[in-house]
Amino acid sequence: MESFLFFVLALCPILWLIFALIILKMQAHRASIGAFIIALVIGLGIFQMNIYDAFLASLEGVAMAFWPIILVIISAVFTYNLTVYSKSMAIIQKMLTSVSDDMRILVLLIGWCFGGFLEGMAGFGTAIAIPASMLVGLGLNPITAILVCLIANGTPTPFGSIGIPCVTLANLVGLDQANIAFAYSLQSSIFMFASPFLMVILCGQSFKSLKGMIPITLIASLSFVCPTLLVSKYLGGELAVVTASVISLIFTFGYAHFNKKRHVTPEKFQILVEKSQNKISLKSGLKAWSSFILIFIFLLLTSKLVPFIHEPLSAVKTTVKIYENYTFTWINTPGVLIFISALLGGWIQGCRFHDFAIVLKNTIIQMSKTIITMLAVLCCAKVMGYSGMISAIADFFVSSLAQFYPLVAPLIGCIGTFVTGSGTSSSVLFGNVQLQAANAIGANPNWLVASNLLGVAAGKMISPQSIAIGCAAVNIQGKDGEILSKIFKVAFVYLLLMAIIVFFGISLYESII
Repeated sequence: MESFLFFVLALCPILWLIFALIILKMQAHRASIGAFIIALVIGLGIFQMNIYDAFLASLEGVAMAFWPIILVIISAVFTYNLTVYSKSMAIIQKMLTSVSDDMRILVLLIGWCFGGFLEGMAGFGTAIAIPASMLVGLGLNPITAILVCLIANGTPTPFGSIGIPCVTLANLVGLDQANIAFAYSLQSSIFMFASPFLMVILCGQSFKSLKGMIPITLIASLSFVCPTLLVSKYLGGELAVVTASVISLIFTFGYAHFNKKRHVTPEKFQILVEKSQNKISLKSGLKAWSSFILIFIFLLLTSKLVPFIHEPLSAVKTTVKIYENYTFTWINTPGVLIFISALLGGWIQGCRFHDFAIVLKNTIIQMSKTIITMLAVLCCAKVMGYSGMISAIADFFVSSLAQFYPLVAPLIGCIGTFVTGSGTSSSVLFGNVQLQAANAIGANPNWLVASNLLGVAAGKMISPQSIAIGCAAVNIQGKDGEILSKIFKVAFVYLLLMAIIVFFGISLYESII
């Protein structure tokens, strides 16, 4: 009875977020501040956290929020805004619509393929902010753009930022990361396959949206799923999503290009673009795409794939003791690299210091409420973690469900990501809980630990951080609750299927390995 009481109390900040965003239609920054206050009150009053520790936990949340999360988000939106300001986005739109004037195909190319690449290379919200901005620029409804990008961002997240969530989890529990990566790929393959179809359906708010889209959507799905399975099995999680997204982009783009004359775009999905007799030259195209090309080059060169660059740049860091040790990586972090790319790309596009200052100022104003949301959510997450509230939630599930624990294993990973907005943080919070549960009930540890990553995929879609990033990127305010209520339905169905897959799929996994 006591453990149940602690479980319910520990859930209160999460329950408040859901209630405030969906029922009260409260803006995310206000709801998040409320969740932080509730976590403080319960942490101090019930879980006996002292005031000094609560302060340090909150301070660590502030540090994590600013570096790297807020930095990445501002850099990503600044990149897009600068591209619009320099009028390069109009050229990019024309180039994209030259491949297809069908919004559904562009949703696959930008939201699924390009978004997957951004998640695999950078993570931290870039895969939502940049693709959503581009899709809105092409004429897609802002809420729809956010929803399709949230779905697209779910399953790649455990392999995001060159596999950091997966690698961190494996190191934490002492298991081989390739085994965990492959187990997750098996668990998530049905969701990776389904995501492009869901995105097309959402694009037109109907199953009828799939008419004429089955072949290319099938190509986008299979060309992503198959490489993910192969790369994760033989190389591990670092390259899985990067490789899969590039292959998916090549195949999807190629099919759209060669099928362009036969494809008939319904009027509902046709993008209206200004007709021009002037063809875009290679030079103009490269100039327009320069910021995004530089993002690709910089993230690739500074990744673990190029160790002689990655290692010295990663060594430029400062570790400080807050609640625990926290490391600021000053150069080799996605936010810095994306910001540098934006400046260089903007310079190539003809922008100068005055232009940079105007766009940056407007971007920070645009992102102000999102910054508050990030600060409050991360402070809440740190207080919940260090006070023992997160452990109380996990311990209740483990002790009360026994052999049926695999049914809720993905839910635990989902809760961790919902609260923190980070697949890596969820791995840190619950990795050992999943391992201990596997040992206690005699389940395969790789399979059950990987189920935490599976829950991350669902939690990322409904995380207030992710939704706030999307709203800021497309410049809509106060729509967080509406978006959460819509995406929550998808995540709920995902979690039900995930529970079934984890519970019944252990024997299949063991037969494959």
